Amino acid sequence: MENTSDSLGNMYANLFGFLNLPLCDDIGSSDADVAVLGLPYDLATSGRAGTRSGPNAIRQASANLRWEEARWPWTFRLADRIKAVDCGDVHYYQGDHAAFVAACEARAGEILDAGKTLLSLGGDHYVALPLLRQHVKRHGKLALIHFDAHTDTDEDGWIYDHGAMFHHARMEGLLDESRCIQVGIRTWYEPEEHPFRVIDADQACSLSSTDLAATIREHVGDGPAYVSFDIDCLDPAFAPGTGTPVAGGLSSNHVLATLRGLAGLELAGMDIVEVAPAYDHSEVTALAAATLALEFLYLVAARFTE
Repeated sequence: MENTSDSLGNMYANLFGFLNLPLCDDIGSSDADVAVLGLPYDLATSGRAGTRSGPNAIRQASANLRWEEARWPWTFRLADRIKAVDCGDVHYYQGDHAAFVAACEARAGEILDAGKTLLSLGGDHYVALPLLRQHVKRHGKLALIHFDAHTDTDEDGWIYDHGAMFHHARMEGLLDESRCIQVGIRTWYEPEEHPFRVIDADQACSLSSTDLAATIREHVGDGPAYVSFDIDCLDPAFAPGTGTPVAGGLSSNHVLATLRGLAGLELAGMDIVEVAPAYDHSEVTALAAATLALEFLYLVAARFTE
């Protein structure tokens, strides 16, 4: 991420890691603060498949974010605050759910045991469940800050189902339910029986980003929180490349400004999921996901002093 004339002249060359971060296989010996991990899995989709290609698409789109010394409107360079590496993708035998879960938990656990903050790139949204299991082992029960068009709490869903993993997370006791909040919901759910606070898409769009962030902060309060971002929280105008697009969502600007408003919260980790590049146009969805990922890195860096 060095902003030299040489690196700027080769923004699109040999881009293997997110933002061209150094690749790292031995995370235990790395002095990095943050690790990026790809999860090329889409066996749990109920709509259009293709999110297995999401991590690579996000990495490639991140080339467009490398030229700025500091990401607007932040006033510092990431490299002045934190070190980050890309740990590549989780390897598993394609078609084997259990093999993916085991590999995901093992790799995420290794990264978290090394004391790193984990930024995960999906993959379909089911990947949040094995990730949460590992984060809870290190942080205890977590608040969930969940951006999505869907609640993903289907009690009738399958075990491997990208619409049911937060129901399973509840049943496994992973979440501090009183501190969980879902933003952007615009598909059917039972408000009277729903376990989490919901700010639906109409409410979220009517609030300023400042007020939306304040509402999230007030509900989450103190203690560690995990951010899970389904790209279909964004309106399809801003993120067409996803498996289950739903009209009427949030804009990229509204979400990015809201995320910045969460600076100072104890964010234990983040996943960005459901990017399906086969349905994308001009990399707009992948670029939105890459920008969200970069925003999270700045949120982590903001907790560090220069």
